[in-house]
Amino acid sequence: MDQIDLFQADSTEDALNLGRFAEKAYLDYAISVVKGRALPDLCDGQKPVQRRILYAMNEMGLNPSAKPVKSARVVGDVLGKFHPHGDQSAYDAMVRLAQDFSMRYPLVEGHGNFGSRDGDGAAAMRYTEARLTPIASLLLSEIDMGTVDFSPNYDGAFEEPRLLPARLPMVLLNGASGIAVGMATEIPPHNLREVSEAAIAYIRNPKISADEILGYIKGPDFPGGGQIISTDFVDAYRMGRGSFKVRARWKVEELARGQWQLVIFELPPMTSSQKVLEEIEEITNPKIRAGKKALSQEQVQLKQLFLSQLDSVRDESGKDAPVRLVFEPKSSRQDPDEFASLLFSKTGMESSHPVNMVMIGLDGRPRQKGIVEILKEWTEYRFGTVKRRTGHRLDEVNDRIHILEGRHVAFLNIDEVIRIIRGSDEPRHDLMLNFSLSERQAEDILEIRLRQLAKLEGIKIEQELEKLRTEREELEKLLSDPSFMKKKIIREIESDAKSYGDERRTLIEAASQSSLSSQVVDEPVTITLSDKGWIRSRSGHHLEMPTFKEGDEHLSSLECRSVDQIALISANGKVFTLQASQIPGGRGYGTPIATLIDLSGKIIAMLKISQERSALIYNSGGYGFLCSLEDLTARTRSGKQFVMLEEGESLCQPAIFDSEEDRLVAAVSSSSRLLLFPLEEMKRLKNGGRGVLLMSLEKGESLIEAAIARHDGIPVRISGRGGKESVLSISEKELLSYISRRARKGKQLPIKGKACGFLPESS
Repeated sequence: MDQIDLFQADSTEDALNLGRFAEKAYLDYAISVVKGRALPDLCDGQKPVQRRILYAMNEMGLNPSAKPVKSARVVGDVLGKFHPHGDQSAYDAMVRLAQDFSMRYPLVEGHGNFGSRDGDGAAAMRYTEARLTPIASLLLSEIDMGTVDFSPNYDGAFEEPRLLPARLPMVLLNGASGIAVGMATEIPPHNLREVSEAAIAYIRNPKISADEILGYIKGPDFPGGGQIISTDFVDAYRMGRGSFKVRARWKVEELARGQWQLVIFELPPMTSSQKVLEEIEEITNPKIRAGKKALSQEQVQLKQLFLSQLDSVRDESGKDAPVRLVFEPKSSRQDPDEFASLLFSKTGMESSHPVNMVMIGLDGRPRQKGIVEILKEWTEYRFGTVKRRTGHRLDEVNDRIHILEGRHVAFLNIDEVIRIIRGSDEPRHDLMLNFSLSERQAEDILEIRLRQLAKLEGIKIEQELEKLRTEREELEKLLSDPSFMKKKIIREIESDAKSYGDERRTLIEAASQSSLSSQVVDEPVTITLSDKGWIRSRSGHHLEMPTFKEGDEHLSSLECRSVDQIALISANGKVFTLQASQIPGGRGYGTPIATLIDLSGKIIAMLKISQERSALIYNSGGYGFLCSLEDLTARTRSGKQFVMLEEGESLCQPAIFDSEEDRLVAAVSSSSRLLLFPLEEMKRLKNGGRGVLLMSLEKGESLIEAAIARHDGIPVRISGRGGKESVLSISEKELLSYISRRARKGKQLPIKGKACGFLPESS
């Protein structure tokens, strides 16, 4: 009925508006996934299934000193009482909580096969056993002290905690990873001692900055160690989003007769020994890619490079060394650093790890948070739990004092109490009347045994009363004095850090990213590209034109160095990048360009990428922009879309230039109109796009060519009768009549033929 009422305005009596219904249903589903499954809560760092597993195990008495029980029993309790979902999903969550290679601080102690870092799955739940680890007490030790709210479970038969009373910021200690609807989270784990110091620093100074926090938290601390080579974390921790490079840690072991081997003993997160071996196998024994008839040139070259450097690899991981990968080089004369760089550049032993600290905050809303905001909200939550714990304990102390005061009265008046109980029809009422007792005190006196009123018991009552009254004073002071409360929380954090803290595992040390550039010999080469898309590299400069296949012809040649990067521009506006050293040499017609890049159109231009030189990129519709040749760099084989074209437009040959000082843009149209305007009127687009209008064109007219000209004249190519070409030289004086503003129509050239472009010398 609620849904019908909601959509009444858009519906008849028997129909609903499908669009609004689908929107509401999808939003309900999205919120359920975000808050009920995928994202951790900032307060205790747990997702709902993890929280329920830990609480169920605590209720089963599976503390660190208890005997472990079958995992199936735990999963059964979790499903039956709190989490009505699939048993495998609950078991998988419990397995992850027990894996010391997945969790920086495991919360479950697993007995049996709980999987391996190589991707092996855990044994079935009927074979494994589990109990809580000591560090789980940071989440559960205060659960029965009134610290958190409870809510009914899915069928109302039991109650479960909405949050766990975390004594430390667990969301930072173990991190989290998850994909929700419309958002995802990737929170790296951190060192307990460092996070504790940062939390104490924030409590003492709530105005502390992210830069100052990073004086305590050095960076992520992964379970498997590794080395973080990018050390600038400030932006990632300030905004809650970023990435950093993680590399395996290695050493060189000397062998007999001057030989050596490289040993990997720590790997980055999400990388296993098995994965590295598979990557090496894929490189040294490549498979033909789907849709291809042969290995690509890149695969062949990489295989040859690896086989020339790597002699053998073996996995010696075991109980003594969780990770030990041994790589033997072809020759002992190889440089170990270059050898390691080769291995890291093409395998998961060096990878980028994202940071996306999205979590559910105190307000119940999922949001990306920086490190200062995380500590602020957790501190606020911790102060709240300690206040609730203190108030709960104060109520217990007051209640106990109240009972003991009644017993003390009875002890001092034991004879009269016995007389009243023996002779009264309503002893509770008479005790209350004679000794000014409360109903609860009188009821307690009636229920105690006589031996509890012996002389020795009386002394114990007085001692307990004195102790409880002292505790009550301390509790009341704790609630009334914020500074006392702050000191108490700091002392508890320091105590927990001392009990559960350990040394940092992940090394943070700046290093350059691994690459293969050191393997390339720097020498002059000439790259030749044919009209049909055959490319080849030849050693040297100023070479004769090579031969081409029948029906093919020369498109472009480029003299460069073997260490240079080459940009290829296709007719559909995509740009691709090749290393000059990747382009095959030798005799013959070359190699199809499609084997080196994922080409989806004809190549129209080939340029050497340079930081100093710029290009005017334009199309036949009259639009264009400026960019540096360095902006044409594409990171992937499939390239990147750099120029946006409208229907009917075609990309023209770009105009390359060095200096922008005192330069003009010359544009000539298919109607033989010429326009010149200052280069500074053009827009520079680093990421490409459509650009601005160079020349105003009439219907059916197109831009033939644009060039970068000087003020001392410009030669225009003219096509006459029979296709015979001539040159019209426009002098410095004549140029003035063609100079105007950008996006104007220009002036008609005084020719009988048709303008077809500019001489190359003009650009």
